[in-house]
Amino acid sequence: MQELEPVENHRTRVGALRREKTRNRLIESALGVFAEKGPDAPLIDDFIAAAGVARGTFYNYFRTTAELLSAVAGESSDEVLAVIDPLVREIDDPAQRVAVGSRLYMRMAFRYPLWGAFITRLGTKRGSRGRLLDEYLTRDLKLAIEQGRFHVADVVVARDITLGSIRYGIETLLSEAAPADYTEQSMYALLQAFGIAADEARELAYAPLVDCPEPRGAIFERIGRVAEIAADDAAQ
Repeated sequence: MQELEPVENHRTRVGALRREKTRNRLIESALGVFAEKGPDAPLIDDFIAAAGVARGTFYNYFRTTAELLSAVAGESSDEVLAVIDPLVREIDDPAQRVAVGSRLYMRMAFRYPLWGAFITRLGTKRGSRGRLLDEYLTRDLKLAIEQGRFHVADVVVARDITLGSIRYGIETLLSEAAPADYTEQSMYALLQAFGIAADEARELAYAPLVDCPEPRGAIFERIGRVAEIAADDAAQ
């Protein structure tokens, strides 16, 4: 005879699922608000109206609109890295891993400019980077230093230089007339700065990239819908 789940455990599980669903609704609706009003204009009232929740409910999850936007940027970054990192791990050379991962990340921001706008607005704040960017980037930079591929005394220094290149690279790709090979030029310069000889740095920076799958998850599903609506509006 199958044992019944204790009532208290069932209530706890249902409550946790309800809280997660509400938080996801706030995060997903923030994308539409951001697309409509831009990065700086939205107020808390805009987000609670879009999500269909009460003001008190908003404050149960986020203290400010900036905290909400940081959560959107960070969690969407993790969704991107969830499809990029499996491709990166197939590469043995850690120097090439850094170049390929950085190029794919920047290109993803160019492919999804709404997401790119989120992360450039919030800069390199740890919360807006998500959990995975530091973890994966530091992993490959550490390997490159340990194997003598990169000549940088401290992996934290190498991480911050690389993050700066990625963050400002995305901003340039989205806001300026960047050359077609901007991401390659950026990695070519970065690899040389880390001690890779010019000829090899060029070879690594300009190596062909494999096709990257579309990010999966609630945030990018919403980003895709927002992009489709914007495209339809532009066509009318």
